Amino acid sequence: MVKNLEEYMKAFPSSVEMLRNSQAGPNAYPGVPAEFTNWRDEQWGWQHACVLFDQSYHMVDMLLEGPDALALLTYLGINSFKNFQVDRAKQFVPCSYDGYVIGDVILFYLAENSFSLVGRMPTLSWIQFHAETGDWDVSIHIDQRTAARKDPSRRDNYRFQVQGPNAMKLMEKVLGETPPDLKFFHMCTMNIAGKQVRALRHGMAGQPGFELFGPWDEKEPVQNAIIEAGKEFGLRRVGGRAYSSNTLESGWIPSPLPAVYSGEKMKPYREWLTENDYEAKASIGGSFVSDNIEDYYFTPWDLGYGGFVKFDHDFIGREALEKMADNDHRQKVTLELHSDDVMKVIGSQLDSGEMERGKFWEFPSAVYSMHPMDKVMNDKGETVGVSTWVGYSSNERKMLTLAVLNPEYAKPGTQLTFVWGEENGGTTKPTVEPHKQFEIRALVSPVPYAAVAREQYADIEGWRKQS
Repeated sequence: MVKNLEEYMKAFPSSVEMLRNSQAGPNAYPGVPAEFTNWRDEQWGWQHACVLFDQSYHMVDMLLEGPDALALLTYLGINSFKNFQVDRAKQFVPCSYDGYVIGDVILFYLAENSFSLVGRMPTLSWIQFHAETGDWDVSIHIDQRTAARKDPSRRDNYRFQVQGPNAMKLMEKVLGETPPDLKFFHMCTMNIAGKQVRALRHGMAGQPGFELFGPWDEKEPVQNAIIEAGKEFGLRRVGGRAYSSNTLESGWIPSPLPAVYSGEKMKPYREWLTENDYEAKASIGGSFVSDNIEDYYFTPWDLGYGGFVKFDHDFIGREALEKMADNDHRQKVTLELHSDDVMKVIGSQLDSGEMERGKFWEFPSAVYSMHPMDKVMNDKGETVGVSTWVGYSSNERKMLTLAVLNPEYAKPGTQLTFVWGEENGGTTKPTVEPHKQFEIRALVSPVPYAAVAREQYADIEGWRKQS
């Protein structure tokens, strides 16, 4: 008999122990090759030419429809929905009753009473729970990511992103006309290879570009037309290895732990979730260790989403967020890791045996769990923040992490210490080998780290807005 999440958690000493010793590794990026050329070349493409991200496989797509669809989203989201209308999109962020982030997805306003939400499953499960258990006149259709499908060879829709400094030139060629001058996160319809394509003005790589989507059966002709037009402009197709490293330059924290494992008000939801759902199978990795699961949660301000919090409507978590609003909030930063210290970790892999080796450092993404959490310390050895994503940027020639720090340590130029590797030789995750921890000097740096991303996002409302 399948257990619910609440029952499943009782088999472990704590939810922290359950997640830290989960047998799940990092999220896979299925459906595309690991590399089309090589990941260094593909990273180069999004800063210097243009790239095609094929996002058709790794994200879940929920279609939410009905007279109460907007009301349900308003009840669950911290976002304001004033002036939200058809052919707009926004980053949708729900919180728990205690004001901690459950996740975030991109919300597309497709038509009257019709919305698409695209991203990771925790946010979509939260919406589905309320749709099924509340008095809402809505219908839901979930198009699962490829890895969770019985038929992995197709989806309802394809989804591409064309990004980079040459993206608009490519789009002009493939369209046969100047691309529409859309504002950020506005949508329109385009004609590519004789097919009607929905287009969202987006900027994942810190450069102007579009997200394109349409029916699955039209994927191949649209994709082929983009690839052919892109030859003139240095188009690179981005594989699974490079894809997840893009966030190191653009500054989006992709994997906040869903804040569902604690709180009496969240218990009905845990009893609705099962032992087969994301929340039961998730994993935490890294040097940050606490017995309190809430120390692994994030507030909207931690993630740079403070500007999304609008008290112009009633929503779950509002009361808790109102109490937090005037506090000194942790801040999101980039940490630039000292290359000499990184080389010591890498060098430990090549030592003849006299030196105990550090945790293996994968390139370009060094993430080895679904929710990486590494400790960041001051010069007194006190924990002052947590790193949430780590990897290598060939464009910047640096090992970078995205971190959330106590505000007094978040000023660019501050010197801190990043701890790489798990304590006591590591947890039982299959992605973790016996190792010792290494302390690495870390320089607090802007977020986004890439200069072009900071400049492009300077006038855009949202989590990457330049402060």
